Amino acid sequence: MEEEKLPRRSLRPEEIRTFNNGVVYAVSRFLNLAPDAIRIEDVKQIHRDCGVSMDYAYALLLGGRLGMDTEGKDRDLFRNYFLPMIHYLDVDDYTANPYYRSIRIPEARDGRWELKTMELKPAEGFVCRDFRVFPDGRLVPQIGFFDRPFPYPAVLENGREWMTLLPNETVTTDPAVGKAHGHVLTFGLGLGYFVFSALRNPDVKDVTVVELSPDVIRLFRTHILPQFPDPDRVHIIQSDAFSYLDRQMKPGMYDFVFADIWHDVGDGKELYLKMKTYEDRYKGTVFTYWLEDSIRCYLDPGLWPDPPKEA
Repeated sequence: MEEEKLPRRSLRPEEIRTFNNGVVYAVSRFLNLAPDAIRIEDVKQIHRDCGVSMDYAYALLLGGRLGMDTEGKDRDLFRNYFLPMIHYLDVDDYTANPYYRSIRIPEARDGRWELKTMELKPAEGFVCRDFRVFPDGRLVPQIGFFDRPFPYPAVLENGREWMTLLPNETVTTDPAVGKAHGHVLTFGLGLGYFVFSALRNPDVKDVTVVELSPDVIRLFRTHILPQFPDPDRVHIIQSDAFSYLDRQMKPGMYDFVFADIWHDVGDGKELYLKMKTYEDRYKGTVFTYWLEDSIRCYLDPGLWPDPPKEA
């Protein structure tokens, strides 16, 4: 069965806005509450028995988990949203990344912060790239899964994952890496993926990092930075991002800025809008933002249901 050629009814604009809202909410709940609820054995069995792709099999199981009638009343929703949402991915395509090949993450702790390696289970769902926005206005989350375990580095704050290096982080950071040039500034250190990757760009002279947490800086300097091939080209400043912009950064200091100070799209909207206000102050400096495409989708009122009218 070629799922992409299945007949699909075009949706009306009001249906699309309603579905956008409902799908994002339902998928977010799934990823936050039960991302490992689908078993890879079940995906493979449907794949074998029904002759459908692994993507389609997973979409069917996810639809079932969400209480959908995928061939009945929810058929249009399933074909318009869930089929272009799910992606069966190859672990090797991501572990071939130079950061994964070069950097080894030890078990370490500093204050409330902890550095460790976590693992995605087979068939555990995760966001694998930015939203896909179709010409008709459909806003479709992009969810990936693997058929075997995927180890990934993480920084935890009081036992809660705060910074990770999952495929979404690499895929959504790499465009900024490719555009970086000259003297580069990045807000937010994390595991140093942007720094490591930007230093591999021949157009980059050096990278300055502004990071708020001294504990994260110590973990990075002690355990990760020494593994970088050219650590002398990295300069780390402990400061709040907006304090640095207001009091220390001067026009012409940097050619390129990459901001990554939010955990996800939800908490990134206000910070993104605030950071954008500094672009006019630093003309000549290129500003880029992590997850900008997804954040702009959340800020676009045309993609969401109309607010209820006041009585």
